[in-house]
Amino acid sequence: MSDTSQSSRRSPIAALFTDHPATMNETYFGHMRFALGFAFWLSVAALAALVHAIVPAICETTAGRILKRLHARIESRH
Repeated sequence: MSDTSQSSRRSPIAALFTDHPATMNETYFGHMRFALGFAFWLSVAALAALVHAIVPAICETTAGRILKRLHARIESRH
């Protein structure tokens, strides 16, 4: 019997869910938690930008502050 590497025995479906989180030293669920939190704050920033578009005196810096904070989080991971 030939000796095959671990990656050749894994299913391609498993690779879709585990390869990228592994490059970030995270589990699937840890990566999911980070991504969902990121998505939440992007949604908040989008809502603040929408409110600001309608009433410019409201949420003048909210979206920008959120995006700067998210950018810093991404940069600290690499």
